[in-house]
Amino acid sequence: MARDDLTLTEFINSLPEEERVVLTLFFVKSYTIEEIASKIGVPERAVGAVLAAGRSRMSALFNFPSGS
Repeated sequence: MARDDLTLTEFINSLPEEERVVLTLFFVKSYTIEEIASKIGVPERAVGAVLAAGRSRMSALFNFPSGS
C-alpha cells in the first residue's frame, strides 16, 4: 500500500498487537499512560516508549506537526 493511500486506521491496524492496543487506548479511548499500563500489565515506561515510537511514525507518515 502506498504511503499516500494509508489512513490512520489502516496504520494502527497494521501495527503489532501491543502497539495497536496502546495507541488505540491512548488516542481513541483517551486513557492515561498509567491506566494503560495497569490495564495491559506493563510498566508505565514501556507504554511511554510505545507511544513515543508511534507518535514518531505517525508524524513522519502523516506529516503531523511536531509535538502532536
